[in-house]
Amino acid sequence: MGKENPSQVSPENLDLEVLNRDFFDRKTEIVARALLGKILVRRVGKKLLTGKLVEVEAYVGEDDPAAHAFAGKTERTKVLYGEPGHAYIFKIRGYHCLNAVAEEKDSPGCVLIRAVEPIVGIEEMRKFRGSKATKDIDLTNGPGKLCQAFDIDLNLYGADLTSQNSPLFIAKSIEEKELDIETSKRIGISKAADWELRFTVKGNKFVSK
Repeated sequence: MGKENPSQVSPENLDLEVLNRDFFDRKTEIVARALLGKILVRRVGKKLLTGKLVEVEAYVGEDDPAAHAFAGKTERTKVLYGEPGHAYIFKIRGYHCLNAVAEEKDSPGCVLIRAVEPIVGIEEMRKFRGSKATKDIDLTNGPGKLCQAFDIDLNLYGADLTSQNSPLFIAKSIEEKELDIETSKRIGISKAADWELRFTVKGNKFVSK
């Protein structure tokens, strides 16, 4: 992977088209699959970090025992009940996790972004990950890792993922193509662990283990 200068990169010269609100205003499972191959974009000052989404999990609201919304609307989960296309971020075991809010207002579905393939800003990602990433393969192959690499924390809770002016958004890939998607059980949970709501790009080395 090259050593590009992210300070010289912008959404304009990357030719990125930001996803609109309607993209997220669909059933969570549909949004989850459709997010694979899309580009996560993070502004850090004048620098830009990007990565291709290669692993996600769907959490389907109040009827999903593994979802935070299972307990209903709280101060922590209120963004899930708002309009789709915003960031739901939570912290667990010292790490942050990024989710994209899906479905219509008051229908609290969300998609956990579990892994991305780094594209732009790799040197910055290495700095943010520090000694915890001895190899580039370890930069973003997990939800906590990618949040650390992209400098994503609770300060970005509620960020509008559909706005190019946002410090965090998701865009279409420059080269949209059909992906070979694998479906499997969600991992790292104890409730509803047999639900097959994990979606990955087959063969991508940045998918978490």
